[in-house]
Amino acid sequence: MTGLSAEISPVNSSDVRRRAPAQPGPRCCGGLVLGLLLAVSGCDMLDMYDQPRYEALEASTFFEDGKSARPPVAGTIPRGHLREDTVLYTGRDAQGAFVLQVPVDVNRALFERGRERFNIFCSVCHGQSGYGDGMIVQRGFRKPPSFHIDRLENAPAGHFYDVITNGFGAMPAYNVQIPPEDRWAIVAYVRALQLSQHATIDDVPAENRSALQEVQK
Repeated sequence: MTGLSAEISPVNSSDVRRRAPAQPGPRCCGGLVLGLLLAVSGCDMLDMYDQPRYEALEASTFFEDGKSARPPVAGTIPRGHLREDTVLYTGRDAQGAFVLQVPVDVNRALFERGRERFNIFCSVCHGQSGYGDGMIVQRGFRKPPSFHIDRLENAPAGHFYDVITNGFGAMPAYNVQIPPEDRWAIVAYVRALQLSQHATIDDVPAENRSALQEVQK
């Protein structure tokens, strides 16, 4: 025993600290898995997935009107749509009468925009020259009045804006498809079409007359 003891070297405490920690045994891992399963079982995943909710336009017994979709609160105005400028957004003055003139800056860019929008939305019925001979009219649709009759040549600008906005007769409203600024651009272009039917060479700026005369030859 004495000789055997002499051959065993003393254990250094620093060596003990450097030893890797013991790995958990199978029994320890089994307890951990069991604990996780118990925790998950406390949350009913199916209830969270199938929680009560309404589909679009679904009926509801909760609200008195039977509708699940709730309308905006009375007086609600979308951001950027306050529309305090009555003339710009209605075509009428403070007294409710149609305004006589286009209430925006009338320039070449406005006419070009109006021509583009007119040809897209209006020419199919009214024709590109405004005589009411558009393509769908040629195929049997009800013919609209020409822009070149006295009644419409003398109509205020606000009248045309109102018709585009709210519709008139067989013409539907275009307030969804055409924003207010483009409606005024179309009105300005209609005025240009009306003027073009009565214009003379004297109405053309002097610097452009020669070019026009060359086209007419």
